[in-house]
Amino acid sequence: MSQYPDASGAGSVTPNLDFAGTTPYEDYVQADVLTHLQHPLSDDPGEMVFLVTTQVMELWFTVIVHEWETASHALRRDDLPVAVDALKRSVRELEALNASWRPLAQLTPMQFNSYRSALGEGSGFQSAMYRRMEFLLGEKSASMLVPHRGAPRVHAELEKALHQPSLYDEVLRLLARRGLPVPQEVLDRDLSQRYEPSPEVERVWASLYEGTDQDAELVRLGEALTDVAELVWRWRNDHLVATRRAMGAKTGTGGSAGVAWLEKRAAKNVFPELWTARSHV
Repeated sequence: MSQYPDASGAGSVTPNLDFAGTTPYEDYVQADVLTHLQHPLSDDPGEMVFLVTTQVMELWFTVIVHEWETASHALRRDDLPVAVDALKRSVRELEALNASWRPLAQLTPMQFNSYRSALGEGSGFQSAMYRRMEFLLGEKSASMLVPHRGAPRVHAELEKALHQPSLYDEVLRLLARRGLPVPQEVLDRDLSQRYEPSPEVERVWASLYEGTDQDAELVRLGEALTDVAELVWRWRNDHLVATRRAMGAKTGTGGSAGVAWLEKRAAKNVFPELWTARSHV
């Protein structure tokens, strides 16, 4: 953990303050780059908070995608400890991501309107990294690649992610390798399509959860996934509430249905059979 001593060098050890170029901290963190990426487009002082908060969210999206891809790769090689560790880290990161709504959660319509025009047609649903998060959760949609056609690298990354197994696909493949009766049609599904719940997969989870060993590694995996799913649901709901408070039922930036679109998203469960199976245990 780094320390931030005062310039006087007070304390038992005087830090090195003389470097030939930039500091090692700057070289590693790139703080000067990060703190000069803010370019407000209005004169309203509140826009800076909105801009920085949105950029912080993008950084959290990036690290969460990293964790879920780490978990997916570990599941593919049957390494449950590495997968569960990555999922648990992502839970803490999702908590930090969700807390990012706090600076924006109590915006009045007039406060938001003071700089809303600066967004133009910009909208959060255009975030490529958030889209990669959604794809990893099994929320696939080829139409969501369309906004990124003008950015070839980003479009290629999203197209690749669209056709790759989601995190949940990897979980179900692992369950099948462990001898559990995951239907072949689920395992062989078109990966570019949104995952649809399966009664047979629901029964697989119910059978695991009604076992006597509640500390079994597959139950722990299920609980780690449930923690992730709960916090994704909370993220969506916090987004919905913040939007409803700031702009009511008006059309969203970027032409989305605004609150109506967010309400539809918030109603969806992530890893659905993990929730419905509990009714049968």
